Amino acid sequence: MVRNTTAGTHQAEQDDAKKLWEMIKSVQVTMMTTLDDNGRLNSRPMATLSHAGFEDGSLWFFTRADSEKVSEIDRHWRVNLAYANPDKQDYVSVSGVAEVVRDRDKIRFLWRDIMSTWFPKGPDDPEVALLKVSVDQAEYWDSPSSTMVYAYGYLKAKLTGQSPDPGDHAKIAFQ
Repeated sequence: MVRNTTAGTHQAEQDDAKKLWEMIKSVQVTMMTTLDDNGRLNSRPMATLSHAGFEDGSLWFFTRADSEKVSEIDRHWRVNLAYANPDKQDYVSVSGVAEVVRDRDKIRFLWRDIMSTWFPKGPDDPEVALLKVSVDQAEYWDSPSSTMVYAYGYLKAKLTGQSPDPGDHAKIAFQ
């Protein structure tokens, strides 16, 4: 079932946004894609700060202020985030606008001790920055994942010529 919540009810929009957030939280690591000056797409794994929440439609990440992605985002602020949980057959694609945030209070607020692994000088290190991605559109696929469901789908396709139920799919516009 495909739902496009840009034309849906307010409750459907809230339900889809909640489901999207739950899927993102369950994966936590995304592939963030940015654009360089030569028009090449660059992707790298990033840990989503799930404790930052999703109330305002933003996703947060720690980064080094001098990283290549920060330079790319300073010039080309559109990004894509791809989340995948193949064990559950959950997939999410998020597009939005990224900005570099160097606000020390916000960095300290979002800091968790585990971040010391990547940033040993702590939250006051001037090289520690945040990336805020303001989501303007997202899409998710939530497919049946058990072996029995796949076996049933295969058998149904062979016997009836009909495709199995692909699961939930929604497009969500935030802006």
